[in-house]
Amino acid sequence: MTAPHGAAPDGRDASRAADADGRGASPGPGEWRGLDPRTAVVAGAAGAGFAAGGAVPAFLGLTGPLGVPGALLVVVAGFLLLVAGGVALEYVRCRRTRYRVGDERVELQSRLFVLDRRRSLPRERIRSVDLTAHLLLRLLGLVKVRIGTGESTGGAESTLELHAVGRAEGERLRRELLRRAAGPDTTRHDGELAVLDPAWIRYAPVSFVAPLLGGAAVGGVMQVSEWFGVQGEVIDRVGDLFRQTPVVWIVVTLAAAALLAGVVGALALWVEMWWNFRLEREPGGTLRVRRGLLTARSLSIEERRLRGVELVEPLGIRLFGAARIDAVATGLAQGSDDKHDTHKSLLPAVPRRLADEVAARVLREPAPPTGAPLTRHPRAARARRLRWAVGAALAPALVLAVLGAALDVRALLYAAGVTALLLVPCAVLLALDAYRSLGHGISGGYLVARSGTVRRSTVALQRGGVIGWTLKQSYMQRRAGLLTLTATTAAGDGAYDVYDTDESEGLRFAAAAVPGLLEPFLEPAE
Repeated sequence: MTAPHGAAPDGRDASRAADADGRGASPGPGEWRGLDPRTAVVAGAAGAGFAAGGAVPAFLGLTGPLGVPGALLVVVAGFLLLVAGGVALEYVRCRRTRYRVGDERVELQSRLFVLDRRRSLPRERIRSVDLTAHLLLRLLGLVKVRIGTGESTGGAESTLELHAVGRAEGERLRRELLRRAAGPDTTRHDGELAVLDPAWIRYAPVSFVAPLLGGAAVGGVMQVSEWFGVQGEVIDRVGDLFRQTPVVWIVVTLAAAALLAGVVGALALWVEMWWNFRLEREPGGTLRVRRGLLTARSLSIEERRLRGVELVEPLGIRLFGAARIDAVATGLAQGSDDKHDTHKSLLPAVPRRLADEVAARVLREPAPPTGAPLTRHPRAARARRLRWAVGAALAPALVLAVLGAALDVRALLYAAGVTALLLVPCAVLLALDAYRSLGHGISGGYLVARSGTVRRSTVALQRGGVIGWTLKQSYMQRRAGLLTLTATTAAGDGAYDVYDTDESEGLRFAAAAVPGLLEPFLEPAE
């Protein structure tokens, strides 16, 4: 980052900027602006919540030495002190933080006591302006603005964050910073491309989130019971409930209860993340995703940065004929305050046919490239997957068998046999599915590649966005006549693979997909 150009505003300018906190008239060019002072109220409410969480154990711990009145007085005094201190500190931060949007740069200045931080971003490098507002910010009409370039500096994305400004000011900043000179195609305004259908919630329980949340719920119950010193009582109570029940049914019942808790959590998480969802194309060529129930999110992607889409089908939702759409674009934010959030999702899990239709609308194509017919890979690719899958499934069974033979423990030998009987059929089914998922092809201006089984992915990548090819071939692949191609691009994950294609077919595909890029390195066939 470079320091902002120009002198910082003096005290009188700062006062005028504080008065124009985003709720008044639009600022002039290069005028310094202040954050909204109502952010201090949000800090006070958040501090009150944290203080209240610690007040109960503190009161119980102080009741013995100080008595009930003394403990109550100390806890209340500490509560008020923490809340007042948090509000005062946040108010000072808001008053001492200024930003401005110039013709060439966006500048942010924060002076808190002896700390003086100055940061700036060149406007031509700004790729995203995202607006986020949790429940408290929404009640006060505020938003958090995150301005990013999509670049990495020292492992972190180059961003500026304004926490927080008025909702109208946030919208003004988003429009101004993403405004570009209109090209021949950017004047077209398609409006809404997709709107929430509540029926999509049926795919939430079959996602991988459900079992993870179920396990987290069990761990949370055990952790909380340990905090209050009643973990042993909880375990004894569960043992009393299943005293006359066989071990197998105990395991099945507890797993079902954990899965049910995970399903409820997955439904709640889906509602919070995707409620009020809307995907639309704005004038000027910007795709905008708006969603969220308690925390409202607004994510913007410039179409000129879009290099394609990725249709993702995790195993659970794929069994129900659904898929989601992710953007393949340059300059997308790679992180978020919400661990479950993603900055590249354009569409939640929806019926596959609808996902293909939305992909075509996003790419302005008459037919969806993600639904194009693909070239199948040779049978040697299937044999390769079967070998890997069976080997991985037999490895734990082999370890148990060796231990059982070495220690002369018959139970380990039985466990090895059961493990092999359970894992090998599942591994074979997954390997066959992985082979059926392989495919590649060309659809208009896009090259299409599909692979994966637990997470099947079909990427439609602009042929003009491919900047290089990487060809990989192991010893076993050379013997089988297979080749793995990797298309290198500046967008999305940076590289997309075409696994185990026929050697000659793969080279022809790469040469046809991006003419002139690979031909200088190919030898003519005899």
